[in-house]
Amino acid sequence: MDTEYPPLKPLQTGLRCRCPRCGQGRLFDGFLTLRKECEACGLDYSFADPADGPAFFVICFACIPSVLLGVWLEVAYSAPIWVQFLVTGPFMLATCIPPLRPLKGWLIASQYFYKAEEGKLVRLPATDAPQSVK
Repeated sequence: MDTEYPPLKPLQTGLRCRCPRCGQGRLFDGFLTLRKECEACGLDYSFADPADGPAFFVICFACIPSVLLGVWLEVAYSAPIWVQFLVTGPFMLATCIPPLRPLKGWLIASQYFYKAEEGKLVRLPATDAPQSVK
């Protein structure tokens, strides 16, 4: 397309799960299934590879309060296992599942914004290699 798109900040588009180029099209088909391309501007989403990034952030920041709640219930009240399941189970689901989609959108938008790609090794030719000192 010939249209010039202004750079959009990853937080603006990613957390709303919108296209990182135009900010209009949706990123996902399902809950976490990435679309093939933007329905508004046609941006191909094949560049996107957030891998396990969203799960890592959720584990680091959302699971810790769940574990602390479970430990607190056990230490303070010696709660039976069924109480642990009824209290910490829903709390864990509420703090772990909802952030996955916006985090994945933010990581994809960040990859587009910063033009992130797989790292490559650059090898110097043999003539440019430093000489060893004898």
